[in-house]
Amino acid sequence: MVAQQKDLLRACTSEERKAFEKCVRASSERVDRRQRAQALLAVAAGASFSAAARQAGYRSGDSVTGLVLRFNQQGIAALDIGTGRGRKPRYGPEERTMIVQSANAPADREADGTATWSLTLLQRHLRQHPALAQVSADTIERVLREAGASYEHTRTWCTTETSERLHQQGQVIVRDPDTEAKKN
Repeated sequence: MVAQQKDLLRACTSEERKAFEKCVRASSERVDRRQRAQALLAVAAGASFSAAARQAGYRSGDSVTGLVLRFNQQGIAALDIGTGRGRKPRYGPEERTMIVQSANAPADREADGTATWSLTLLQRHLRQHPALAQVSADTIERVLREAGASYEHTRTWCTTETSERLHQQGQVIVRDPDTEAKKN
């Protein structure tokens, strides 16, 4: 004997039934949305939840039970993905603005030990704040990229007009005569 289903599908209006049929037939429709519409149409036609699940491609009737509950409450909006899915962001807007403001602020040579920020130095600086104690360099890079800000990718330690090179005669300091023209 088959167990009685607790939550029955409410009567579908003709507009809802047409929307379900259109969703099932449309090749441009997302697969998950089409699957939900197919399951609801099967239940509306009188199939059990487990039979509707098999027909729509679900593994168990529990998925159809939840879908029927959502349809009874929300209507056609039950075909869409529900809110609250996926991983929640770890850092909110306040933390993100703190990251961008710190990156845009000039570094203090004495306190920070640098004249310009690199990702690791910015990470070390931001981890002093309790809200950003676990922030990673990848997160900082992503937040800065989303905000349109950037950080220093490369760094040269020699002065711009001179460079030291090893020659056969020994170490030679080479001066660039066009330094002033390049600066301007």
